[in-house]
Amino acid sequence: MHTINIRKAHPNDLEKLLEFEQGIITAERPFDPTLKEGKIHYYNIEKMISAADVELLVAEIDSEIIGCGYARIETAKPYLNHETYAYLGFMYTNENHRGKGVNSRIIEALKDWCHSKDISELRLDVYNDNSPAIKAYEKVGFKKHLINMRMAL
Repeated sequence: MHTINIRKAHPNDLEKLLEFEQGIITAERPFDPTLKEGKIHYYNIEKMISAADVELLVAEIDSEIIGCGYARIETAKPYLNHETYAYLGFMYTNENHRGKGVNSRIIEALKDWCHSKDISELRLDVYNDNSPAIKAYEKVGFKKHLINMRMAL
């Protein structure tokens, strides 16, 4: 069994991270009819790598990048009982390495970073019909909190 190493993303990881971003978009297209056709981008990955308020991590096995995820510090709404929280996103595991706990290892490392920044609240978005992702997030402790609804006119 190979060891999964979690580390901070570097600029030389950009090509692989852009590939992962397209993997996420491909997986999410069936859940979101509002996405534009053709190639799109969710993230400014190059900026995220160097941003002070973002921790972008990659998972590796034998120096091969197999997954990623980030935490971004956000200001909470003034009526909430916490001033800041961490928004998690860009959670991706290469299909050949799913089921090995990669996502949970990345989330654990992001939680450690959040603790070091005195963050006590984590949030993320997941499509309502994406049962495998919901199950994975619930497995590491997330609970459903709010449903975002939409209507096309």
